[in-house]
Amino acid sequence: MVRILGLSRKWYLLAGLGVLLVVPVVLSNEPFLMHIYIMLCLYGVLGQAWNIIGGYAGQVSLGHTVFFGVGAYTSTILLLKVGLSPWIGMVAGMGLSALSSAVIGYPCFRLSGKYFVIATIAVLQIAQTLVIGLEALGGAAGLSLPIQTESFWAFQFHSSKNAYAYIALAMMAIATIITYLMSQSRSGFYFRAIRESEDAAESLGVDTVKYKLYAMIISAVLTSAAGTFYAQYIMYIDPRSVFSYPMAIKMCLLTTLGGAGTVLGPIIGTLILVPLSELSRAYLGGGGSGVDLIVYGIILTLIAIYRPDGIAGLIRQTGQRLGSKGGINPETHS
Repeated sequence: MVRILGLSRKWYLLAGLGVLLVVPVVLSNEPFLMHIYIMLCLYGVLGQAWNIIGGYAGQVSLGHTVFFGVGAYTSTILLLKVGLSPWIGMVAGMGLSALSSAVIGYPCFRLSGKYFVIATIAVLQIAQTLVIGLEALGGAAGLSLPIQTESFWAFQFHSSKNAYAYIALAMMAIATIITYLMSQSRSGFYFRAIRESEDAAESLGVDTVKYKLYAMIISAVLTSAAGTFYAQYIMYIDPRSVFSYPMAIKMCLLTTLGGAGTVLGPIIGTLILVPLSELSRAYLGGGGSGVDLIVYGIILTLIAIYRPDGIAGLIRQTGQRLGSKGGINPETHS
């Protein structure tokens, strides 16, 4: 019976992956629905990235789109000024984000609690203001990417959105695998120890600043890659769209809703929030702006009161109850 239950989990995951692979083919003639799918995968990457620093390491960053903007602007500038492929620009942006995350994180991690949150917001506002004032980066008007011949190397696909969909899906899968491997590693154990009690972790010999920086760097690199994808998909960037405070909030909220500190939590939260956001904007127009956040705020409040471990925790508890009814101790066979 245990083996059957174990296989069931694997089959569910394989079935879910199969559905995600088939969806772009089914929606190939539905541009709007395909856009929602692509944004689902993109926010899946962002959710997993934030989950590493906020869910596992317990450091609530509300300025995380700094790295999203770094990735978007690095690849775009290298394309416009030097003619480098966005794929090379993506790698460069990831490296720059890793460096900037270490520079930003080291002093910020000397703070804790609300002071750390305020510091991350301040960093985001400073970055946005600096880019707005730099004409070399397009200033407040932003930058438009040139239309090139359709190819994988150019990261442009004009005849169909399927390629964007599969690239976004691959990025989400990679981010999820990285999160899983991290959660099973010694570093993941240290992250959780820091989240539960930083003082206790330090008393046991854990270098908390070092491991928080480690979490920040991994998170920043994933966020930066998503920024490059966004720039290539939208073909236009500006400081307010990529150094976006609402986007940073959404990264935090969808992870918390789905289940912070769990591998599938960000994906579950994304499946709820992103369609709600896109559909409300499409069908309610300008008057629907923010409706998704209002509804999500209500859901989040209910989750905080009744299910602090998020929807993933509810699913896990339900599975344990079903396992118990089948005569299995879920604690020993999880």
